[in-house]
Amino acid sequence: MTGVQDIYAPNNRCFGCGPANPKGLRIRSEEAGDGSLVARFTPEPHHEAFENVMNGGIVGALLDCHGNWTAAMALMRDRKSDAPPPTVTAEFTIKMRRPTPMREVTLRARPVEIAGDRVVVEGTLGPGDEVTATLRGVFVAVKPGHPAYHRW
Repeated sequence: MTGVQDIYAPNNRCFGCGPANPKGLRIRSEEAGDGSLVARFTPEPHHEAFENVMNGGIVGALLDCHGNWTAAMALMRDRKSDAPPPTVTAEFTIKMRRPTPMREVTLRARPVEIAGDRVVVEGTLGPGDEVTATLRGVFVAVKPGHPAYHRW
């Protein structure tokens, strides 16, 4: 699976979504054709909180990075650019609806509001069609001078 991370940020070392981080989660988010992004992630034993339950910090990192890329791609489409702008998380809320089992999960996220450099994203995570966690986040495009500006 080739994700937007591989296409637009192959040298990114982000723990959650950086293709160049061999110890990271390395999620690969793909465009779903309706403005949303979808990714799949299979946890490994070291992602476990307790028997058969994924660590909440890993759940949060997955949703944060997937949401961030959803925002970046939304800004790219909105601006009719050839590449997404570098974006960062301004705020995000994760709601754990139930324990996330240690098996493949699907992440889904979509932009719900774009205002200038800010994008509000909503998303879900869970095995199959089950939702075990939700995201609502605000992500912003950064300008030259910001530490994250040249990361892509």
